[in-house]
Amino acid sequence: MKLKKVALLIMSAFLLLLTAGCGTVSTGAAKEKGNYNLKLSITTSESSTWYMGAKLFADEVEEKTEGRIKVKIYPNEQLSAGDPGKGVEMLMKGSTDISFHSPIIYSVFEKRLGVVTAPFLFKKLEEADRAMNGEGGEALKEILKENEIQLLGFGESGFRQVTNNVHPIKEPEDLQNLKIRIPGIKMYTDLWRNLGADPTAMSFSEVFTALQQGTIDGQENPIDVIKSSKLEEVQKYLSMWNYSYDPLIFGMNKEKFDSMHPEDQKILLDAGKKATKFQIEKARETEQKQIEELKAAGMELYYPNDEEIEAFRNASESIYQKYEPVWGSELLDKFQQSSEGR
Repeated sequence: MKLKKVALLIMSAFLLLLTAGCGTVSTGAAKEKGNYNLKLSITTSESSTWYMGAKLFADEVEEKTEGRIKVKIYPNEQLSAGDPGKGVEMLMKGSTDISFHSPIIYSVFEKRLGVVTAPFLFKKLEEADRAMNGEGGEALKEILKENEIQLLGFGESGFRQVTNNVHPIKEPEDLQNLKIRIPGIKMYTDLWRNLGADPTAMSFSEVFTALQQGTIDGQENPIDVIKSSKLEEVQKYLSMWNYSYDPLIFGMNKEKFDSMHPEDQKILLDAGKKATKFQIEKARETEQKQIEELKAAGMELYYPNDEEIEAFRNASESIYQKYEPVWGSELLDKFQQSSEGR
């Protein structure tokens, strides 16, 4: 009888040790420092500041992990056949690991992310910096997490400006009936219609030809896009009205990020912070050079004064009334409190 009890005790102890051991192995395997080949997608070409930031990130990660984690960059939306919207969708699903995308594209899937590109929200970059580095940026980070995206950092595409071939745009009346190409986002459609223009959504790959042939009168984009697409060859007037701030979301598929070892996660976050800071610096430095190049190419630049900007702000006020319930008043307030103009 005693032998049976001893045998049972030994067996119980063995099973307990086995179970505990299995638990330890399982936890370690899920968070081991593995080897990874990550895919990083960007919308722009290899000459862009987006690519510069992505390249710095890839080099930093490979160096800090001694080659265990390699990052391959795919420019020009190669992985999504040129479709940025599909690119964001692929990131959410994990088909792509990391990407640089505008919140304008993200807002197709998560409308709250459109708040940061609201019209005339910021007058200058300092205001945008306060918002993105403060409560506004933190709020966007949490919204991204809810959508299976781990934020690695915020980059910058810049303020969006408007070009056309008819006349300088100085006041809302100058936009009357102008055919302006815009992103295929409802908020932008509503805004431009309210301003009196005839907004047209089309693939950006078609814009140069459409401007050349007169199918549309103008378009809107950050300076980098205007210059790198050589739109000065088919556009005469450029109004520097800073109507919509366009940051960049440098995001990673959250499931992939969460599966990695905490030390590797820190390397990715540190590299992301360094890369986006560098990208923003290069973007701002490059923009000033590009503006001078556009002038030299014959474009006429117009800088609206404060009174003229206020007229555009007033004309766009109905967008806030319509979209505040979509964005949420608390979220909108986090951005407006960083702006001197609101």
